[in-house]
Amino acid sequence: MTAVASRPVPTEPTRRPPGSTWHTVSPLLVAALAAGGVYAVHRLFIGTPLGQAIDTAALRGGDFDHPRVSEVLTRTLDATRLASLALVCVLAAAFGAIRRRLDLALASVFVVVAANLITQQLKANLDRPLLDDFPAPNSWPSGHATAAASVAFVLVLVFPRALRGMVGLVGAGYVAIVAVATVWAEWHRPSDVIAALLIVLACGALAVFAVRLRRTGPYRAIHLPNRVVIVALWVGGLLATAAGVFGMASVALSERALPDLVSERFAFLTGTAGIVAATAATFIVWVRLTAAEPADRPAPLQGGTE
Repeated sequence: MTAVASRPVPTEPTRRPPGSTWHTVSPLLVAALAAGGVYAVHRLFIGTPLGQAIDTAALRGGDFDHPRVSEVLTRTLDATRLASLALVCVLAAAFGAIRRRLDLALASVFVVVAANLITQQLKANLDRPLLDDFPAPNSWPSGHATAAASVAFVLVLVFPRALRGMVGLVGAGYVAIVAVATVWAEWHRPSDVIAALLIVLACGALAVFAVRLRRTGPYRAIHLPNRVVIVALWVGGLLATAAGVFGMASVALSERALPDLVSERFAFLTGTAGIVAATAATFIVWVRLTAAEPADRPAPLQGGTE
């Protein structure tokens, strides 16, 4: 008996699901907004007398000695060394390669190299006009904050999707402590740190865009644990933002209309709130970008065969 050959079922060409094009290009918008934020921070806190005065007041207010707080900040700064951070970056890239995600390994290298290179070039080539009667060399943006944030970003990027939110939460805590410690040690002003965070976010968004170009399958929903982390960051960020806005308005009023209205310690706490708010915001965006990763391959069409 001759077997009758089955008629091949015609298949439609693979289509991108609705919204996938926006999912692919949205990191470019994030990168552009972050770059715009860097420019705005420079114009406000470096290019205006009031901005410089608020920034410097926060720097001067960090001169205090609390045994436990000082110990934590000192140890964190001591651990934030170039050799240690470079080792973490190499291990992160190797972990991405072990997971057979060469794109993530290359993206990690790009984020670290690009962010730190941009920071060092800006710091070396930008001048700080003397508008606040506090002569000091340009320290904008912060190299320590850039290094810490870039390492935290690549760790989030190379870990599996289900763990990226938790890694991001731990990374945000570490970066916030490093950033506050640089102000406490009078190495940097708050605006130095905020600009550094935005530079790292811009570079990270470009890296995610490149990864999404290569992985064009339908994107997947964010896991529940990652959503919980995002909500926690939102709560902390909103509280810090409210405190920072109130504090900055008070410091500005003290600098311009009512001298000695607030102390320099209050200005330091205001800067700390601003740093925490900026850290939470950047990590919220970063966790969302990395946790909504495209699938390895397009999903099969309904009613068809693989």
